[in-house]
Amino acid sequence: MASHLVLLLIISFVFSTSSSSPSPRFPRQTLQSRARTQPSRGGDRNSYRYETKYFSQQLDHFSFADLPKFSQRYLINSDHWTGASELGPIFLYCGNEGDIEWFATNSGFIWEIAPKFGALLVFPEHRYYGESMPYGNREEAYKNATTLSYLTTEQALADFAVFVTDLKRNLSAEASPVVLFGGSYGGSKSKKESYECFFFFLGVSLLLLIDAMLLTVLAAWMRLKYPHIAIGALASSAPILQFEDLVPPQTFYDIVSNDFKRESSSCFSTIKDSWDAIIAEGEKENGLQQLSKTFHFCRALNSTDDLSGWLDSAYSYLAMVDYPYAADFMMPLPGHPIKEVCRKIDGASSDASILERIYAGVSVYYNYTGKVGCFELDDDPHGLDGWNWQACTEMVMPMSSSQENSMFTTYDFNYSSYKEDCWNTFGVNPRPRWVTTELGGHDIETTLKSFGSNIIFSNGLLDPWSGGSVLKNLSSTIVALVTEEGGHHLDLRPSTPEDPKWLVEQREAEIRLIQEWIRTYRLEKVAQFSLLKSSW
Repeated sequence: MASHLVLLLIISFVFSTSSSSPSPRFPRQTLQSRARTQPSRGGDRNSYRYETKYFSQQLDHFSFADLPKFSQRYLINSDHWTGASELGPIFLYCGNEGDIEWFATNSGFIWEIAPKFGALLVFPEHRYYGESMPYGNREEAYKNATTLSYLTTEQALADFAVFVTDLKRNLSAEASPVVLFGGSYGGSKSKKESYECFFFFLGVSLLLLIDAMLLTVLAAWMRLKYPHIAIGALASSAPILQFEDLVPPQTFYDIVSNDFKRESSSCFSTIKDSWDAIIAEGEKENGLQQLSKTFHFCRALNSTDDLSGWLDSAYSYLAMVDYPYAADFMMPLPGHPIKEVCRKIDGASSDASILERIYAGVSVYYNYTGKVGCFELDDDPHGLDGWNWQACTEMVMPMSSSQENSMFTTYDFNYSSYKEDCWNTFGVNPRPRWVTTELGGHDIETTLKSFGSNIIFSNGLLDPWSGGSVLKNLSSTIVALVTEEGGHHLDLRPSTPEDPKWLVEQREAEIRLIQEWIRTYRLEKVAQFSLLKSSW
């Protein structure tokens, strides 16, 4: 009680204007005329409400050139905020590579704990995604390498820093602690639900899905790069080590493959044998037409690579969202979807061909509802295609597929081919060492022990991105929460009656850690006030 009274004295002394502002004000650069209130689009169990606003953001934070600003969209909810006078915390979700509404309405954990913490919720959108387009629209923003040059991690992190600083100032909430949340940097894929990220190996264009991965990485990097902005970060499924040679390049696909193999060795073998069967069928007369018919594509395939990439993405996403209950984050899927895929593959009739078995299995991912008549290969419903540019500049993640452990076609990462294709596509050369130079990665244990604090790295070992994350405690405040059966940022999803005990316990552990960050922060504020008082 005494500590609470002291906190009130701190605020009334340092920020005397807060009591005269009964309703929250937002960043002074906000374009208020476009604000609106919307319910969630996240599903029947979600009823999240937020205001949609726009913040006038610098195009280039690292020069003083007179460049046009752009409108950065953000979502905000102050229903449960206890206010600046109570040091009410601000929970900020670092927007990643897609429409911010999609991510906000799939992050139920943050919404559910807001009342407990009395938190203000803010979801700023990542530049060049969703509606946050420089140069006024997507066509101009994506016009060429010059206009895309401001799509970088450094600029995005600076956006968040500038935004939240201005937000706090205009709420007279400079003393309110900020906690960062992140659950991925990536893509998504299929008729109505899909996206393709192009990576290049052995001189061949290989379709590689990189799911919502950036966000969690951004939360961890934001905490490390701007420690004065936020007191801590929950980085769920954050592969901060998926760069250069920090982890073996085959890690991702080995984990995907093992997820299938643990369900059924025959399912694993069927998928592994299917790649040769696809090539053999494609080489026949009218083979591509037959493949298009077998897999129910709306248009004829141009090459077998298109089909292989489509399947590659499905298997990878299935590994990421192999949740223990039905969910519709990437696609409407049953609980334990890999088990269902393998049941379809293994349970096909004895006279079914290998490709018919594969189609039956992959339909669990692309058409579990049975409502899709045919499949497109080039839809992007969530506005994720800026990722190709980022992958060709700084977000270079070497990946390969091993012969023994992987169910995918064997290949090695070939940087020369990767570089050549990036040049042909965008006219730029990648900087594969820039992330580790700018944000670290080598000897991460020593770095985080020495310079980091208050970061939770949460991972489920079914998630193939877990292989590039931090999987052990590095200090008392750099904590790894690892679950054997967890999928991609499962802990950030809304709670359900079907949540297994280990997931409930994981979230409870996260809440306790965040509570401790805020408690420690407030005690430090009390100590600062006491020191100030003694000098009067």
